[in-house]
Amino acid sequence: MQFAKPLPHYLLQRYQGWKATSYTENRAWYRRLATEGQRPRAMVISCCDSRVHVTSIFGADQGEFFIHRNIANLVPPYEPDGDHHGTSAAVEYAVCHLNVAHLIVLGHSGCGGVQGCIDMCEGRAPELEEKTSFIGRWMDILKPKYAEVSEISDKDAQSRELEHLSVLTSLDNLMSFPFVADAVTDGTLSLHGLWTDIGDGGLDYIDPNTGQFKPV
Repeated sequence: MQFAKPLPHYLLQRYQGWKATSYTENRAWYRRLATEGQRPRAMVISCCDSRVHVTSIFGADQGEFFIHRNIANLVPPYEPDGDHHGTSAAVEYAVCHLNVAHLIVLGHSGCGGVQGCIDMCEGRAPELEEKTSFIGRWMDILKPKYAEVSEISDKDAQSRELEHLSVLTSLDNLMSFPFVADAVTDGTLSLHGLWTDIGDGGLDYIDPNTGQFKPV
């Protein structure tokens, strides 16, 4: 493939460092993961923002989390229409084949996808309105929730509230998947909503009794 290029030197150096230290010191663990397969306890759906480091936040080891990342940590509604559905496929695999016990949706501060949704709703991002915009059509999942934050004058507070709503929207949409709803009803799966502040390292969770975000 003529378009493929060699890996950047800094990545090669980091790989070699990992292989000589972390891998070598935990060789037996890695070989066990390879031979026995994965048995993650939880699935985490997070934003693909490079600042959201899921394994670092929870101190997770390799093989502990089944992680799926997309723009604004959104889950679309259940739509078995035969099209390509990467997020839905990941949810199906985690719940039906890996039998995870927990499904976590993790939002974050300063989410560019959420800000793009706000800009689109306020007429500042006509390019996202184009049918050819993958980002715009993906943010259509969250777009109906803009009405709930449109009157908030403080822009930071508005963004934060819509970031929270992106988590709540994903949790609501997860329950539209029959296999998720059945697992929740059976008590074999629990859903959790979280939001992390990148700047101060804070973590908020959705209180199941009130439906409101509270600090951990």
